[in-house]
Amino acid sequence: MAGILLAILILSIVILFHELGHFLLAKANHIVVTEFSLGFGPRILSFRKGETRYSWKAIPFGGSCAMLGEDEADEDAPGTFNGASPFSRILVVAAGPVFNFILAFIMGMILIGISGTRPALITEVAQGSSAEAAGLAAGDEIVKYEGNGIANISEISIDMSIDGIPKDAVHLTYIRDGKKHSVVYKPDLEEYYRAGYTYSAGEDDAAEVTQLEKNMPARKAGLLVGDIIAGVNGTEIKTASDLQAYNEKHPMDGNKVTLTIRRGTRTFEVSLTPVRSTVASTGFQLGTQRVATSFPKIIADGIEETGYWIHVTVKSLVSLISGVFTVREMSGPVGIVSTVGSVYNQARDYGALEVFLELLQFTILISANLGVMNLLPLPALDGGRLVFLIIEMIRRRPVNRELEGKIHFIGFAALMALMVFVCFNDVAKLI
Repeated sequence: MAGILLAILILSIVILFHELGHFLLAKANHIVVTEFSLGFGPRILSFRKGETRYSWKAIPFGGSCAMLGEDEADEDAPGTFNGASPFSRILVVAAGPVFNFILAFIMGMILIGISGTRPALITEVAQGSSAEAAGLAAGDEIVKYEGNGIANISEISIDMSIDGIPKDAVHLTYIRDGKKHSVVYKPDLEEYYRAGYTYSAGEDDAAEVTQLEKNMPARKAGLLVGDIIAGVNGTEIKTASDLQAYNEKHPMDGNKVTLTIRRGTRTFEVSLTPVRSTVASTGFQLGTQRVATSFPKIIADGIEETGYWIHVTVKSLVSLISGVFTVREMSGPVGIVSTVGSVYNQARDYGALEVFLELLQFTILISANLGVMNLLPLPALDGGRLVFLIIEMIRRRPVNRELEGKIHFIGFAALMALMVFVCFNDVAKLI
C-alpha cells in the first residue's frame, strides 16, 4: 500500500508541475485556461476561480490544462489558444517539458545538497593492464568517456553497459590534481563464454536482471529485465553475491545452463547455451562513494544531474529503436508502482532519510523522462504540436485545423493502445 501511495504522490507531483508550465505560460500570453486538472475521468473535487475550473479527478495517472479554442478553428475570439501568435503557442506548448526539466534540476540540487555528488572516481587500476600503461591511476576523476561528458559514475556505467566498451580504442578525459588530461588506449581483450545478461551489483540484494544484450542467449531464452535469478543448475541463488560466487566457481562453457527465474509470483526454469565472445575491459574500477560539495557547485552539479537523466532517457529510446531494448521491457504506471514499492521496501531498513533520497532520485528520473518523451515529434504529444506550430511559422499560415485534429486523435489512440499493452505487460510480470 505504501508503494502505491508513494507512486501516486510522485506521479502527481511530476504531472502537476508539467501542466503548471502550460498553465503559467498560457496565462502570461493571455490565453484563457478553462480547466486545470490533476488526473483523468470524473471529478472528485473541483472549484472555479475566475475563468478557470480547478479539478482533482478519479484516475490519478495524468492531468490536463484545457485552453479555450485549443482544438477549434476559431481564431478571432479573444483569449483562444489558436488566436494567439504561433510564437506564443510554442512557448505554451514547450513549457510543460521545460518545467519537467526544471523540476528535475531543483530535486537534483536537493539530492546533491543532502547526499553529495557521485563522481566517476577510479579506485583501482589493474596491474599490467593497458590502463596502467596509459598512465591512469587511482584517484583520477573521469569527466568524459567516448566524447560524452560524464556527470557521475552512473552515466559512464550506463554508457559502458548499453554501448559496450570499444574493442579498438578507449577515449577518456580525466582530472588529476585539478588539471584535465586526455588519453587514448587499446583496451584489454578477453574471450570467454557468456549468456548476455547483467544483474544487480548489490551483494545482499536479489540477483535481478538489469540488462539483456541484443542477439544473445539470455534474451533469446525469454528473460526480461526485472527477472530474479533464483537458481543456476539446481543451486539456489538468494543474492547477487551468491550468483557471483557460483559463476566464479562454475564459469560458463559451451554446455547448457538452466536458470530458475522468479517473475512476479511465478517461478519457472529457462535453458540457454552460452556463446563464446570477445569482451573488452577498461582495466580500472570505479568507486561508488558520494562526495560533499559547496553550494555554488551544487547548482552546476544539479544541471549535470538533470543532463544525466535526459541522456539516459534519450539513450534508452535509441536503444529501443535499435533493438537493444524491446517494448516488453518498457514500464507504465503499474510498473512504476511496483518499482516504487521495491525501492521503498529496500530503503526503509536504512531509515527515513534513505527512503526520501531514493524516492527523490526516482522522481528526478520520472520528471526528466516525461520531459523528453513529451518533446518527441509524435502526434498528441507536445513535440507533435510543436511540429505543426513550426510548420505554421514557416508557411505563415496554419495547417488545416481539422486535419491536425485528426492526426492528433490517431496519435492519441496509438499511444493509448501502447499504454494498454505496457500495462498488460507490467501486470504479467507481477503474476
